Amino acid sequence: MAAESALEFIRSLDGSRRLPAAVVIAGPHAFLREFALRALARVLVAQGYLYRPVQLGAADGIGAVLDELSGADLFAPKKLVACRVLKSRRESASDDDDEGGSKAGRSRGADAALADAIESVRPPIALALLFERDSAPAPVKRAAEKSALLVNCQRPFDNQLEQYYRAFARAEGFDLAADATDELVTHFGSDLAAAANAISKSAITAETRETPEKLDAKSLREPAGARTPALFELSESISLGRGAAALAQYDRAVALGRDPLELFGVEIIPVLRRMMTAAAMLSRRKSSGEIAAALGMSPQSSLAMRAIDGARRLGAARLERALARATQLDQGLKNGTIRDRHQAISALLLELLGV
Repeated sequence: MAAESALEFIRSLDGSRRLPAAVVIAGPHAFLREFALRALARVLVAQGYLYRPVQLGAADGIGAVLDELSGADLFAPKKLVACRVLKSRRESASDDDDEGGSKAGRSRGADAALADAIESVRPPIALALLFERDSAPAPVKRAAEKSALLVNCQRPFDNQLEQYYRAFARAEGFDLAADATDELVTHFGSDLAAAANAISKSAITAETRETPEKLDAKSLREPAGARTPALFELSESISLGRGAAALAQYDRAVALGRDPLELFGVEIIPVLRRMMTAAAMLSRRKSSGEIAAALGMSPQSSLAMRAIDGARRLGAARLERALARATQLDQGLKNGTIRDRHQAISALLLELLGV
């Protein structure tokens, strides 16, 4: 069979295509190799195939692959054997070949065995071979051209990006609106892995949208309430005096699994100390550079600048009360006298930021 591009292959899986028993995937684009294998596995598993992954590294023999291909599983009449041939296997063989050793010969023997497997595999057994290299070995390529499908995962051209984005969306069961395609091109360009990840994350919340069957630009812009706050995002909101945002970020982080004590010790207490230090030094008319040096940061540090701005915004008196309250709260949390950690820390934020 003729070779196909990754784009053609992924698109064809959306229909009712009859797939050959063996598929060989190779090419320089690592993400497209992985996506093609995952898309194939998703289709076949939906048809009742049992997914059986096998890995061939530098020191692995071909026996495990041949054993998997020898017959159907006891509990599943149909089986997909997904064999990943690691890059280290080929590099090891090449190194040994330069030294006149025997590994290269074993590697060529394994390639011939894989080529025989491609020609002999029959339904209900399916074989997917993924080579972590720019092209499949010559014996495997020749066998694939005869009786299998060869998927060539090349780097995409700029005029193919929109087609790839739409193929990724269809793999998730959605269509892309025109503005969503523009959004992806603008933000991700040729970074197909990041674009596919954004589409997958947007697809998770599809049922909450007015048009769940279509992804638009708004759905791709990850809503604040649907993600875990980034590290130090909470401390940034506190130093900027954004009370409502800080409280919402804290509640959301706890709801999504972060420990209140971790947030308290890593984000809230340190930012209070930085702002208190900045407030004390501002009262002595110290410069921004001197304050940053006292905080152990460079004068251009955004953390130092936010601490200074927060000190000016909240004032020394309020920060002193908040830090004293935080110290008492820390003791109560550690000795167990305060049971409801979440509510206690929320109350501290309310008092500090006046939400």
